[in-house]
Amino acid sequence: MKNDCIFCAIAAGEIPCFKIYEDENAIAFLDINPASRGHVLVVPKEHCRNLLDAPGALLAQLVPVVQKVAAHLKDALPCDGFNILQNNGEAAGQTVHHLHFHIVPRYAGQNAGIDFTPRKADMDELKTLAARIDMRNGD
Repeated sequence: MKNDCIFCAIAAGEIPCFKIYEDENAIAFLDINPASRGHVLVVPKEHCRNLLDAPGALLAQLVPVVQKVAAHLKDALPCDGFNILQNNGEAAGQTVHHLHFHIVPRYAGQNAGIDFTPRKADMDELKTLAARIDMRNGD
């Protein structure tokens, strides 16, 4: 296995997968630990650890593949919607340190274990946070 990376091995054909799409830059296959029926991973063939390590050119190639695969899943399954997830770092749930996108089909009434619970923000906290992370001043 190249660099001990399971996704590199899958992309190289060293480990079998349930492949649903492939081109010169990416591969898409069914997740063996799915959050829902039809959960697919889209993985670049080029190794990079996460989104921050990925060259812009690679991301420009990969995002249209994610879009194409998601559109296909929506029609082929069919599902009522989908989540696109991309985890960076262990604290965010990344367990394989090779950039990948999850496409998680969603079905009406189904809980795929993905929960975003909005809460009312404190406006003073938002003002302080916005000042801290504002990128418009050339940092």
